[in-house]
Amino acid sequence: MMVALVGCAATPTSAEPAPATPDGSEREEVVGTLKAELTRSMERLRLPDYEGPYFLSYQLKDDESVTVAGKFGALTADARSRQRYAYVESRVGSYEFDNFANVDAESYRLANFRAERVVPLDDDQALRGALWLLTDETYKKSLSDYLTKRGGAVYEAEEAVEVPSFSREEPTSYRGPDLPLQADPATWRAQVRRITAGMREHTFLLDATMEVSGQRVVRYLVNSEGSEVVDEFRIYTIQAQAYTRADDGMLLENSRLFYARDIDQLPSWEHVEGAIGEMIAELRALRDAEVIDPYTGPAILGPEATGVLFHEAVGHRLEGERQRDEQEGRTFHGRVDQAVLPGFLSVYDDPNLDAYAGVQLNGHYLYDDEGVRAQRAQLIEEGVLRGFLMSRTPIEGVAHSNGHGRAQGVNVPRARMANLVVVASEAAQVSESELREMLLAEVRRQGKPYGLLIKDITGGSTNTLGYGYQAFKGVPRMIYRVDAETGEQQLVRGVELVGTPLSSINKIVAASSETGIFNGYCGAESGYVPVSTVAPSILTTEIELQRTQQSRERAPILGPPWQESP
Repeated sequence: MMVALVGCAATPTSAEPAPATPDGSEREEVVGTLKAELTRSMERLRLPDYEGPYFLSYQLKDDESVTVAGKFGALTADARSRQRYAYVESRVGSYEFDNFANVDAESYRLANFRAERVVPLDDDQALRGALWLLTDETYKKSLSDYLTKRGGAVYEAEEAVEVPSFSREEPTSYRGPDLPLQADPATWRAQVRRITAGMREHTFLLDATMEVSGQRVVRYLVNSEGSEVVDEFRIYTIQAQAYTRADDGMLLENSRLFYARDIDQLPSWEHVEGAIGEMIAELRALRDAEVIDPYTGPAILGPEATGVLFHEAVGHRLEGERQRDEQEGRTFHGRVDQAVLPGFLSVYDDPNLDAYAGVQLNGHYLYDDEGVRAQRAQLIEEGVLRGFLMSRTPIEGVAHSNGHGRAQGVNVPRARMANLVVVASEAAQVSESELREMLLAEVRRQGKPYGLLIKDITGGSTNTLGYGYQAFKGVPRMIYRVDAETGEQQLVRGVELVGTPLSSINKIVAASSETGIFNGYCGAESGYVPVSTVAPSILTTEIELQRTQQSRERAPILGPPWQESP
């Protein structure tokens, strides 16, 4: 699932450093602590008559955040926090066959006591103690899983191609730059109060919130192969959200969100205030918009909507682990070097992209959560499938990671998207006005009374599993009905985009020369990770919209208290 955020041009914002977190010397102390406990465990950790781990990895994340939030002129949150949490990966067996990969469906014995994943902030023996308990617990479960997996092989048919459990990768060593979290909470408080107070003027709003936050995560990773990675991820967010209810009882939502990895790339407060004004104006227009009937026919998807379509319908289905899991639908399994998209479209994912068209990308990183250097993954080239997003879990035909093993917090890393880029060949690109003319021509050819223009989308979700329908869903926000004869457009509401992946993506017939950026977070098995898409507008000959499931409730009986005179 992907949730949205769109970048914009920025002007500097004042800032001051937050309280200090580990500097260079403290970082090396943490690395030393992790290495000391890892070495001790690799040398001595084993049960009598059983083997010890052949691979251990420690990952510690030092997470600091500052958040200021409010509504209607008052603060609802004003917090600064810092905590550390640790992930320990223990593998028993060998690279060819170990306790990992396709064992989640089995039932394993779990201890009554679970070691704490939140670990001490101080770099002393208490930190080693936390790692000691986590390592002990993880090793015991890994050994049990390994033995159960070996026993389960008695009942399983042999695979046509034996695929290793874990890829062999060269050790890496990296120390990233120090990125102190900069924040000006006093200014944030004043602006949140001021801007949200202005929302009281719009008495049709049920609720309206604004939040300004900054997060910095210092990550330490060491493993028994000799890798050492210390780097930082920092992100600032400004988000506003508002709700209203139409006269027919339909609940309507709109939002504006801005991300930046450097604080001076955030928009000015004047820009934010203007964007919130647009957000409220759109909500007012949506209240009066007509509820559209379910629709199948031609449509233009704006860049953000295109990005979500490819993220949900294509990207998730190209994640490596899904190709070897029997419970998955495996849409693209065994289709390398076969056409899967129209020939004028290509798709790649590159975590190394820092920015695109001057907008910083959420999905940027240099090393993944398995310590592997990030690489550009060419997924589809001129419509032909070329590869997959890979973690250190090999799949048939692909033995190595391309640096896409990602996870939130203490989740197990899996292959995930980072910066997904959709490219149309230059010869196939048209201007936005030409795309509009092509839409009208296609609508008339099909004998439809209208086509659709889906300008933006709040996010989406997909089912990739083998049971149920292989489908995806997007939640459009601003949808316009374009009259077949006059070309006039009218705002409509009450529908969501649905479809099956192969059918939907192969009905794309044109793309614009202009591209847009969609920044956000994506949630999947390994948690929520920051992602981006870069995509053009597209014309599809057929898109399906179904009626949104909505509770139709009565609006509040009284108006808001500030509407009345004191």
